[in-house]
Amino acid sequence: MKCTYNTIIAGIICLLMSTYTTIYAQGCVAIRSGCGTQMSGAGLLQKGQWQAGINFRYFHSYKHFRGTHEETERVAQGTEVINNSHFLDFQLSYGLSDRTSVILTLPFVYHNRSSMYEHGGNPPNGLGDRHTTESGGLADIRVGAAYWILDPSTHHMSNFAVGLGLKMPSGNYRAEDTFYNQGENRDQTILSGVDQSIQPGDGGWGITIESQGFMVLSDLVTLSGSAYYLINPKEYYTLQNRGSLREYSVPDQYAFRLGALYMMPVHGLSAYGGLRMEGIPSSDLIGGDEGFRRPGYIVSFEPGISYAIRSTAVNLTVPIALERNRTKNYSDKLNGRHGDAAFADYLINVGFTHTFGAKSSRSIEVHPETIKLDY
Repeated sequence: MKCTYNTIIAGIICLLMSTYTTIYAQGCVAIRSGCGTQMSGAGLLQKGQWQAGINFRYFHSYKHFRGTHEETERVAQGTEVINNSHFLDFQLSYGLSDRTSVILTLPFVYHNRSSMYEHGGNPPNGLGDRHTTESGGLADIRVGAAYWILDPSTHHMSNFAVGLGLKMPSGNYRAEDTFYNQGENRDQTILSGVDQSIQPGDGGWGITIESQGFMVLSDLVTLSGSAYYLINPKEYYTLQNRGSLREYSVPDQYAFRLGALYMMPVHGLSAYGGLRMEGIPSSDLIGGDEGFRRPGYIVSFEPGISYAIRSTAVNLTVPIALERNRTKNYSDKLNGRHGDAAFADYLINVGFTHTFGAKSSRSIEVHPETIKLDY
């Protein structure tokens, strides 16, 4: 089977581009929109080549978990917290060489949060009014670099890359909105900081460490995997929330992903299936653990579909939650308690990339056991 070099590369990019959507907020577990292996957006760029990408994500969280136990009574009683979150990332990558790329990501968010407990309290002890709070705008900008360990010109069947990045606290982490039924007599309407899960930014500088790789098993199947960790050295910041000063944690975050891409009979069309795990830990690698956080993780099955033609690729993935776990935070461990958090059933990711700039006249002849470069 004969195909152009750029077609094969576009297929691999399409696979790896879905890694870029690795972890995002899944509800009250405040996993930031910017957390994902952004290095995959650069794919296998040649020297002097550019890649522009847009990625949109959405989720609706409403199911409460304490540990792995789902508190189904929250939905039955109508006291569940509902987060609707939208994320739009613009990414630009540039190939410094055939092995090294630099990446800039500009993320934007819009959140809508509906609850009763924040507006007078859940019944029977509260007033029972359901209201919404909102936030939006620029989130935390990321810059980074990726390096392919093996020379892509001679290692077409498998390769892996490492990446290092910087997360800037450009997103607003003190967003405010209106809260009802506040004060001692619950008769006040005030402007105060919104919940941590819908703050556009996390309030700290961060360092991202990541790795990704692929292995071509045949002309139809390619395996891929990725690992990501965000180090947030800052421990916490203070914010007025519903009229009280509160310490919010600036937590680390992590993600792991493993899956396979299957090339369909239709030229440029491929299907994806895999597993992924994403979350925030109870304790950080660097710095203390004080400040409020909702640690936890989500394990998902991730089906998807991709289409690549020439230098353009689009994909859709819909990770479906298999396991959700709200783990204990710092104060839970001290006080012998176990807080809860709301999670989504699924996450919708839609991505688009276009590669332009330097061109190669090379072609690739693909066999089940090898990929050969023809110059």
